Amino acid sequence: MKLIREPLQRAIAAAATLNGKTLALLIASSLVATSGIVVSAMSGPGGLNPLAAAAAQQLLEEHPAASTAVPEVTPEPTPSQGARPAGPVTAGDPPPPATAQEGVPPTAPPAGEAQPEAPATPAAEPEAPKAGPIQHVFLISLASPGYEAAFGTTSQMPYLSATLRPKGVLLTNYSLLDTAALPNGIATISGQAPTADTKADCPEYEKCLLPVETLTLADQFGTARFSWHAYLEGMADAEGKPDNCVHPEPDATEAPATGGYSAKLNPFVYFHSLLDLGDCASNDVPASKLAKDLKGKPDTVANFNYIAPGLCNSGFRGQCPEGSPDGGAAADAWLEQTAGEILASPAYKKDGLLIVSFGAADPAAAEELAAAGTDPLKTGALLVSPLLTAGGTDGAAYDPYSLLRSVDELFGLPPLGEAEGAKAHSFASAFLATETAAGD
Repeated sequence: MKLIREPLQRAIAAAATLNGKTLALLIASSLVATSGIVVSAMSGPGGLNPLAAAAAQQLLEEHPAASTAVPEVTPEPTPSQGARPAGPVTAGDPPPPATAQEGVPPTAPPAGEAQPEAPATPAAEPEAPKAGPIQHVFLISLASPGYEAAFGTTSQMPYLSATLRPKGVLLTNYSLLDTAALPNGIATISGQAPTADTKADCPEYEKCLLPVETLTLADQFGTARFSWHAYLEGMADAEGKPDNCVHPEPDATEAPATGGYSAKLNPFVYFHSLLDLGDCASNDVPASKLAKDLKGKPDTVANFNYIAPGLCNSGFRGQCPEGSPDGGAAADAWLEQTAGEILASPAYKKDGLLIVSFGAADPAAAEELAAAGTDPLKTGALLVSPLLTAGGTDGAAYDPYSLLRSVDELFGLPPLGEAEGAKAHSFASAFLATETAAGD
């Protein structure tokens, strides 16, 4: 029953937040996904109990368009009533079950017939995941101008290198999987490896959609009763109004406005597991909501927060209005305001972790670095937390899989995809060691 209850509860909660247009689009896809989950449960080796089977069958009968190829459900027979206690039978009582005659041994089954198995003891439900000392993660994704241009002595990002860097721990060997944004974003939230389409930032949206069986960090958080939000700068509908979970139509090619929102910076819109049951529509929101959310009490702020500015403020050259800061300088100005709001929030001060990462390399900078013999994939990353010793460095090899593995481990969750591999190093141990020391 739990198998279908959790997705349905998530869908019901999501529906309350949808406008008419989004709800109409969601109904068709969510019925297909939900019926797939129900069918899987009904046809699996364990089946469903009679109550769950009846509820599932009723759901599918109410929506016949989504119930093709659904096997007929036959409720399992109800186990017979156990033996009544010894004593006289009074009027109105059902007759006692037949028992063996006294002194006569029970009849043995015919030779070769298997002995009836004893009823299996129900398996205990696994213990719910528990977060460690970090309860709120804020992950910012920018476009890298190169390691030296970000953290070096001639940095193009003075707030990052001179103000924020001394407050945290610098990951000196953090590297991207590819210069494009989409393969790194997808790897960060799901552990899926880059493909030829994602390396091209997927001009044809439908080719990069991942099936409902491919889970994300957001799915893990939803199942484990943790919360998540993605905040995307400039995300709006076709009329220019702020909107949630914006992405191209399945057969369309995206043409983002210069400097504005682009789906390639929003990895959450590429997973059917989030699109079909409404999680994306509920939790993937415009960045304009971030400042207000940060002012709330810690328990009203999401446990995991993914934050990405638009093309200009991410640090992509040639995306900003003429005469305004561009590239790393634009990203640094945006970071100063946004990181300042995060560091001042009650949630961060209580048990927060700010991760400033680079989810892509600025194409112009990457070309210049490659021509100079410098690896454009090496970008560095920064961790800032009240629970870390300020001013430190960590020289281990990290990448987007490491970000996923680290966040999973901070919240007691198993790593997904390539994040489970031995090469995916985790920095979660620094925080978990702090928790262990505090408990000694």
